Amino acid sequence: MVAISLQKIEETAPALVGPYKSAGASLHRHGIEGVRAAVYLVVDHSGSMKPYYKDSSVQALADRVLGLSAHLDDDGRVPVVFFSTDVDAETDIALADHEGRIERIVAGLGHMGRTSYHLAMDAVIDHYLDSGSTAPALVVFQTDGGPINKLAAERYLCKAAKLPLFWQFVGFGDPHSKQFDFLRRLDDLAVPDKRVVDNAGFFHAGEDPAKVSDAELYDRLVGEFPKWLVAARSEGILPPS
Repeated sequence: MVAISLQKIEETAPALVGPYKSAGASLHRHGIEGVRAAVYLVVDHSGSMKPYYKDSSVQALADRVLGLSAHLDDDGRVPVVFFSTDVDAETDIALADHEGRIERIVAGLGHMGRTSYHLAMDAVIDHYLDSGSTAPALVVFQTDGGPINKLAAERYLCKAAKLPLFWQFVGFGDPHSKQFDFLRRLDDLAVPDKRVVDNAGFFHAGEDPAKVSDAELYDRLVGEFPKWLVAARSEGILPPS
């Protein structure tokens, strides 16, 4: 049973009908139809991200994350954290008001700084803990490069492994860039030496992320989530299914 029906999507966000259907097909392929989970979006607002805001790549990702969230969570909203050197904004996107929402948010933000993951991760952790939820959460974390403080980012990821949070990192930009070496390393951090479960994945959406098909994007967003659900339950991070 989906969290939000196709009819509701048709009524409140008709532009998302296609992504919503693709998200449902991907969840079916990965055997997690009917799973309930919170969905977060974390967006890089550093200076090098300007082209991806200008060409609406960030808006396209936000729209597609909303389409996925509608299957997993019934409130029709996705909390969003914008980060650069600091946390630049904490807000949300909603089905009923999604079109152009990213542009409207960014118009009210100031300087686009450098790239610092751990403060954004901290904001997500705080939001999740404050919500009182015990459901799993899928955090879509978009960036176009490695963080200025790698040690802090690794430490936060390892500490967060004890919480019901799965971090799916999405890279915008040249997939061969050394900028992403750190994320490749994060993806492969040792279990259980470094963290109690493998709580992160990483994939490249390339230099033109909006051109990645819905089917491919959703398969990459949820591809490692089922394995993490099993591991998190076995370690007592989530209750048994």
